[in-house]
Amino acid sequence: MADLSALKARKFLTGLIGAPIAHSASPAMHEHAAAALGVRCHYQLIEVAGADRAGLKMLLEGVRQMGFAGVNVTYPYKEAVVELLDELAPKAAAMGAVNTVVVRDGRLIGHNTDTTGFERAVASLVSQTHRGTVALIGAGGVGKAIAFALANLDVAGLRIYDTERARAEKLASLLPAGKAAAVVVDSVDEALRDAVGVVNGTPIGMLPNRNTPVPDHLLRADLWVADAVYSPLWTPLLKAAKAKGAQVLLGRELAIHQAADAFELFTGLAPSTEAMGAAFDNHMADRYPAVDAA
Repeated sequence: MADLSALKARKFLTGLIGAPIAHSASPAMHEHAAAALGVRCHYQLIEVAGADRAGLKMLLEGVRQMGFAGVNVTYPYKEAVVELLDELAPKAAAMGAVNTVVVRDGRLIGHNTDTTGFERAVASLVSQTHRGTVALIGAGGVGKAIAFALANLDVAGLRIYDTERARAEKLASLLPAGKAAAVVVDSVDEALRDAVGVVNGTPIGMLPNRNTPVPDHLLRADLWVADAVYSPLWTPLLKAAKAKGAQVLLGRELAIHQAADAFELFTGLAPSTEAMGAAFDNHMADRYPAVDAA
């Protein structure tokens, strides 16, 4: 790692590529964490909808040339960027999804801090429920990261449902041998059967959408329920789960932990998750005061 004083003398330019991202708490989290460390950081939202391969390649080339320390990547580009990078960290390569691109010596290197972040966020729930079988709804970019995190935590099984069955089958085939026994199922009902937990890895429930990926009648008090969506903080799924008496994990925890891991990759400095959490909470209170009531 570089000399600490040298790192603190630098100004870090970072950002986020995706769409829609106007709601993102990432600028607040990264910039507040940097200030708490005595570092200058600007985090730029780069909202581009419908970018094709050529457009995405041009964006990444701009990141390379314009002095970025790195960028985060979100929906819908986490899988599309993979083939456009110079190098992939082993875990990102294994799952074929990237949410963090670091610029090092002019090279673009892909990582996945959704996996490390979710693993830290959900570890206690998995442990409390004796690493029982978990249902995963959604097998896209964030779903992949969640599946790998759960496999790393040695859950007994993983039931994967996606409206595109082929995508679920692809994810199941990518998971490490000897880890969670992954089964692709044809309905949410089947996914939740005998599961101890369920995770929403889809954008369903993200504003302005007010739907839920799991019908309310399938939720139970003996189930833990996690949502990757954090805008709003209390999604329709989490509100319904709480009403049933289930333990819930808000998208807040994933957002903070993945951001902390990305910040360290960008800067070489370990941020305060407390500082990031405070910035996240302030952002959410300002932006969603009405819809975030539990």
